[in-house]
Order: sequence, then structure tokens, then C-alpha cells
Amino acid sequence: MNHTQVLIAGAGPTGLTLAVDLARRGVAFRIVDAAPAHPTGSRGKGLQPRTLEVFDDLGVIEPILATGAPYPVIRAYSGAEVVWEGRMHQPADPTPAVPYPMVVMQPQWRTERILRDRLAWLGGHVEMDTEVTAFEQDADGVTVTLDGPGGVTELVRADYLAGADGGGSRVRKLLGVGFAGETFETERMLIGDVTVPGLDREHWHTWADPATRRMGAGLCPLPGTDVFQFTAQLKEGEVAEATLAGYQRMLDDARGDSTLRLGGVSWTSTYRVNIRMAERFRRGRVFLAGDAAHVHSPAGGQGLNTGVQDAYNLGWKLGRVLGGAPAALLDTYEEERLPVAAGVLGLSTALYQKARRGDQDATDRGEDTNQLLLSYHGSSLATIGTSAGDRAPDAPCRTPGGEATRLFDVFRGPHTTVLRLGGTAAVAGAGGVVVREVGTDLIDDGGHVRDAYGDQGFVVVRPDGYIGAATTDPSEVEGHLHALGSH
Repeated sequence: MNHTQVLIAGAGPTGLTLAVDLARRGVAFRIVDAAPAHPTGSRGKGLQPRTLEVFDDLGVIEPILATGAPYPVIRAYSGAEVVWEGRMHQPADPTPAVPYPMVVMQPQWRTERILRDRLAWLGGHVEMDTEVTAFEQDADGVTVTLDGPGGVTELVRADYLAGADGGGSRVRKLLGVGFAGETFETERMLIGDVTVPGLDREHWHTWADPATRRMGAGLCPLPGTDVFQFTAQLKEGEVAEATLAGYQRMLDDARGDSTLRLGGVSWTSTYRVNIRMAERFRRGRVFLAGDAAHVHSPAGGQGLNTGVQDAYNLGWKLGRVLGGAPAALLDTYEEERLPVAAGVLGLSTALYQKARRGDQDATDRGEDTNQLLLSYHGSSLATIGTSAGDRAPDAPCRTPGGEATRLFDVFRGPHTTVLRLGGTAAVAGAGGVVVREVGTDLIDDGGHVRDAYGDQGFVVVRPDGYIGAATTDPSEVEGHLHALGSH
């Protein structure tokens, strides 16, 4: 029987994020996906600012930004007449604390390809056409049955199993965890990637019912392609026809004429609004993340992003425990991520209800959706200092040699960071800990470090970029480092 430390089921953005994080920590893992080939559809296309910070840490921000783009101006029509223009996200410039303030549009197939390329660079790969079909766990590990290409069955022994295998998660069902919520059977949408010769790519073109303002159809240009993401609301009882002719008919119905012609369809899907959350994110040595743990309406672009951050929270904790830290650290995954996911699910549901009603502000997005304000307040890992549990902001600073850098460069990597603020007594480092002194070897360019973190004491920044502790007591720092699994 083959052995690995972590087996990941599902190679979407959540599973790939977890795989990349484990790979850079030197954790032995396998990542499998039931699909026979890598998916090609646009699907979830919005990457929130906090997710961009995660991708910065994981080493993929450059290709993400180089191939993505800000959301285009929305242009609403009545027939062929433009009746309104506006933005979903107001333009914002980078600041010292927030280097990526804008949501980036990136078709999901490309996000996954960039993560797979990073995984390959780190020595990993996805095993396609391979599905978890059964597992049994005991006190020491999980014995997993995999069905691979050609119907070949394999038994694998893993220390931990992570289910990131989507809303229909086989892992969740086998684990016996309930998936509470609601499926709106009458709220269905036809989605696809289409070409539209001659249509300008500077706008997100939409057609809505003028009486109710409910969306009829939309054509959103996907950056770096010649493709638009097509969306159309299906009427109650209407049968989706996922063909070029079917898409054309829905576009004609929404526009009221047939003068705008589609050139082709490369990917199709029928989406039912599904709002559900798992009752548990962990049972024993098995974890749930991403859509396997929570599914959202598409409003607000929260689902993919929440899944990425599930994986980012879980990865460092698995790495620490497999490296010898107390297993109790893994209890904090569900403790921290379940309430965050519940809050985000409530937000995306509220935005969906606005869209259903045709509210005038249904397309508005602000700080509540960019996920920068999400925190782990109340976590057992956030008990020291009022800022504990908050995202650790970026700020300009300098290296010991005087070279300009930023705190995100100091934080980047699998380690915990202790910022020792000017004049504070020394604190001993530990395994997997970087101690940096702000005010001597890190001198900021304009007060930004002190604005964010103060000017005395210590700030412990976890491997996932959240403040773990803020204190003037070195003994509290050492105790917190032990709680984080640094030893």
C-alpha cells in the first residue's frame, strides 16, 4: 500500500492552493481529480484583493496580474439602446497597506493553469481521472480507495485526507457530514463561453427586463481571450438548450431582436442557485474545504475566494503538525474557517437577493466583498492584543543592508514572522520563525510600519498573514509561537 502524508481530492483552485502550499513546505502529498482532463470553462472569474495577497505569497501573483484585468464598465441596454453605464468596483490605487485594491477578472481555467504551473515548478502534479471512492480512518491515518484511469483501483494510506472536490463532494458524503441549506430549483442560469464577432470588448454588455430590472442576458469579455462569458436567466420551466442555436435564441429574447450574432460556443453549463454549508469542516483526520464545505450564489464573487483561503488556513497547520507540532493546532481550522464561511455565505446570499429583486444598487461592491476585513477574532489563536486575528497589512520598509522592500516580502514563505518594534527587548527565534526588528534593520519610508503596527513591543504574524499576537511581553510571544506550532 502506498503512503503519503496528505491526500487532496479535487484539483480546482482550493485543492491546487493547498497542494502548492504543502509543496513549498516539503510535505508529501498527492492531489487527484475525478475529471478526465483539466477543465476549460471560465466559471468563477473574480479574484478578490485578499486572494491576490495569498497568490503573492504563493508565488503566482505576476502571471495572475499579467493575464488578468480589472472588471470592465457595465453597459446596460434596452434593445440596442444604452440606458445605463456603471462599475461593479470603483477604481482604487494601491496603498502602502493594500497593494492589490482591485478585483481582478481571471477566467477560472487560467487561474487553475497558473496554479498547476507553480505546482509543477515545485515538483508536484495532478492525477486526473482519479477519484476517491471510499475511505476508512483510524487513530493513525486514513486508508483511501482510489479509482484511477482504466478502472484501476489503488489503496493509499494517508495521514490526512482533504476533500476539495466541489459542491457534490464524494468525500463529504462518505464522511457523513450534512450539507444544510437550499437549492433554488426555479433559479437557473445558462452560462457559457462564446465568441461575438464585432462586439466591443471594453464593456460588460447586459440586457435586463425594463420593468423588474432582473437580468435577462449578459456578455462579459474575458481578458486575454477573444471570448465572452455568456449568462442568461432561464424562465421557470424553460429547458436549457446548451447549443449555439440555444444561446442565440436566449440572446435574441433578451435583446428583442436578432441583429447581434454569436460566432461559436466553447464551453457550456447550466447553473442552479445553491446556497449550502457543511455542518462540520472536519471529522477526525478528514477535512472539507472550498465548495465541498460551502457553496454560494455567484453574487459578490465570494465562493472561489473563500475556498482559496480555506486552503491557505489549512495548509500551514497541516505542515506544522506533520512536522511535530501538537495535533490540537488542527482543531483551529474549523474553529476559524466555519464562522468566516458562514458570514461570507450570508453576504453573497444578500447580494443575490438584491439581484433577484432588481434593486438599484444590486451591482455595487465595496469593502464587504474584498475579504480584506475578514478576521479570526475570537479564535483560540488570537487571544493576545486587540489586533490579534486581523489581516497583517503591507508597508514599505528596508532590509538590513538598506535596500527598499516591503513587509509582504518579509512575510512571504512558510514561516512565522515576529516583528520586533524599535527598542524592544530581544526575543528568541524558534524553528520556522523569522524575527525582524522594525526601526533598525527595517526602516520604513514614511511612518507606514508604525501606523499599522505601533512603535513598541512585538507583533507575531502567522504563516497565513494574520496577526497572531501583539504584546510587549516576550514570554507571551514565546507562548504564542508554541501555540502556532513553532518549536
